[in-house]
Amino acid sequence: MHTETASTSKCSLGVYFVGIAGALLIVWILIAAMNSRNRAPAISAARSAERLKARQELDAAGSAMLNDYSWVDQSKGIVRIPIASAMEMLQRDWQSPAAGRSNLLARLEKATAVPPKAPEKPSQFE
Repeated sequence: MHTETASTSKCSLGVYFVGIAGALLIVWILIAAMNSRNRAPAISAARSAERLKARQELDAAGSAMLNDYSWVDQSKGIVRIPIASAMEMLQRDWQSPAAGRSNLLARLEKATAVPPKAPEKPSQFE
């Protein structure tokens, strides 16, 4: 009777092993199929030139945003300034911490100010 239990446990271990190996094989096949279908095309000379041009355009736009003056919101008077100018203004404004803090809060209120609510339409009975 003891030998039947031992052979049954060996058989069930074999079944488990085959099941796990089969599941891993299926997962490996699925991963290989996804990799073969989603493989990026090789970079040719034309694609390389296109990517270089796009990168140069991005660099130029980023450089312009960091180093040139431009309007962020003209109606509120918010201007983008170069980093060097901003650092100089910051050092000058914060030599007096109280004045710097009040100036910062005033600029924050101006930048985030909500426009006043439009007047309501008068009632027909007025």
